[in-house]
Amino acid sequence: MVEFALAPTRPRNGANPPEIRDGSVVRAVFLDIDDTLVDFTTASRAALTAMIGRSDMWSLWERITDEYVARVVTGELDYPTMHRRRTAAFLEAIGVAVDEADAARFERRRAAGMRARFRLFDDVLPCLTRLRANGLRIAAVTNASGTHQRAKLEELGLSPYIDHVAIAGEVGAAKPDPLIFYSACAAVDCEPHEAMHVGDRLRTDAVGARKAGLRGVWLNRSGARATVPEGVTEIGSLAELADQVEYAIAGTVVPTPR
Repeated sequence: MVEFALAPTRPRNGANPPEIRDGSVVRAVFLDIDDTLVDFTTASRAALTAMIGRSDMWSLWERITDEYVARVVTGELDYPTMHRRRTAAFLEAIGVAVDEADAARFERRRAAGMRARFRLFDDVLPCLTRLRANGLRIAAVTNASGTHQRAKLEELGLSPYIDHVAIAGEVGAAKPDPLIFYSACAAVDCEPHEAMHVGDRLRTDAVGARKAGLRGVWLNRSGARATVPEGVTEIGSLAELADQVEYAIAGTVVPTPR
């Protein structure tokens, strides 16, 4: 297994990024799934819009979904029940009265439309191939349903690259709780400081990982402006992550674009 220390990140948004070369090694890379590996939001938003005939309800859908997912993590609901009740709550919130059977039918159609639209980001397979070639252990760490996420990884051809999948509902803790990160570390046989976690949510993924003792990496595909806490690295693509690994192994510093 290759051991390496990460090189400094390149500047983004005109700010100097935090230094992350401290001489320690990284043996494993953990990755969020939705909107990190898979373009989930585009697919889910398009499927919802197709079902209700309007595109302005996404933020409401996300808020209600977050509320119900939290109830899964606490053990109050299982995922199938959560999906039905979440969908019923959303429909009621937009003025559509449904019973549980109606909500279940709506959810099945919405989910099928979403799955048909799932696509990997272009940088995913090249990055995973390079990480694997350099001896890294790779885990997926997700707050979503284990059944759905494992099926998604399989259908999109990602399973051969993933050594372990950590599921919030199975672990009993969701990101940013340290427990889910620790469970992934145990599964791939590394200490927290030997792992890095990459995700599209600054607080949930990158800051949560850093607080758990891992290296937190924020994947900011959109280039959104945000204050990045000390100890968190910001990248714009997974190609940058692979570059960091390979430059570090070579013992060189990532060049700063002119």
